[in-house]
Amino acid sequence: MTPEEREAALEARLERVKALEEEIKRREKAVKRAESARKQIVLRLSPTLWDEIAAWAEEDFRSINGQIEYLLTEAVRKRKKL
Repeated sequence: MTPEEREAALEARLERVKALEEEIKRREKAVKRAESARKQIVLRLSPTLWDEIAAWAEEDFRSINGQIEYLLTEAVRKRKKL
């Protein structure tokens, strides 16, 4: 491969990398938009259940909100498998 061909190949690879970086940025923005569109709800729990979820969340290194979302997501996923 001549130096010119090598340089052309490198430039083509660089363009592909730049295109991939732009695609990643575009997808990251889409994810951020989707996450900011989350619905907010009021959830009333007994103090006992709250304490249990809080302890479980701490064990899993999650926030309480994150733990509740995780539990609901898992419940929906299991229900869909039935």
